[in-house]
Amino acid sequence: MRSRKGLIAIALGLVVLATGLRASEAQHGMPPAVPGGPSAHMLAEACAAAFEENIATGRGFGMAFAADHNGYPGPLHILELKDRLKLTAEQEARAQSLMTATLAESRPKSARLLDAEAKLRQLFAGGQADEASVRAVLVEVEKARTEVRLVHLMTHLKTRELLTDEQRRLYHEARWSAHRPMGPHGTGSPGAGAPMK
Repeated sequence: MRSRKGLIAIALGLVVLATGLRASEAQHGMPPAVPGGPSAHMLAEACAAAFEENIATGRGFGMAFAADHNGYPGPLHILELKDRLKLTAEQEARAQSLMTATLAESRPKSARLLDAEAKLRQLFAGGQADEASVRAVLVEVEKARTEVRLVHLMTHLKTRELLTDEQRRLYHEARWSAHRPMGPHGTGSPGAGAPMK
């Protein structure tokens, strides 16, 4: 499980990576994603590496953003914010139980996803890619991705029920307030209205 310090370390690593890659990006003609920063390609590579590292642990790494961003938090993040949300002992225990179950269910499915992604890369790296083989392996990749994503989305559905309306509002404020307001039904879609009361 990645701690807040671990996530900060990843972010700092990306900054260091971005600084060191500027000359290489200029050499390859890649425009920076932000002026003076790394190219979009280099950021995508760094993100892909972080994705694989996190998915291997059973975490979702953004696979449940559709839920989390719209009023359906996951257990890990409510546990990280337990003091701010004023979780009861029962809420905390249930969130911990959900998180443990999610990681246990997700890990083998995540391993299948990473294996399928590796198989796709190996197909190209070995010079054996053709239309039929790429289509077949991509079906494996996307089936595995769907299985992992479903684990995380279903957990967010269950986690939402653990919290009161006020706790969901506080959660959204803590996680997403810089992005957009949560609407009256826990949605964060543009134009959804005022924050949930």
